[in-house]
Amino acid sequence: MKEVMLDCLGEACPIPLVKAQNAINEMDLGDILIVQIDHSCAMKNLPEWANKEGYNCELEEVDDGEWEVIIEKNK
Repeated sequence: MKEVMLDCLGEACPIPLVKAQNAINEMDLGDILIVQIDHSCAMKNLPEWANKEGYNCELEEVDDGEWEVIIEKNK
């Protein structure tokens, strides 16, 4: 299991979502993708996409206006 950090700070939708989709396609089962975001649209879209795909997903606020979306590739 490995962790992949994806820095999407300063990027508006749909860029963080597209980058996350591309990154997770290259990952192995059990790997964790951590997407750093600071755009409220991505804060909504990334977890919705991850849940729809059946991945485990958590959203953590790490600073004022900055979040990490933690996605486990479990399928």
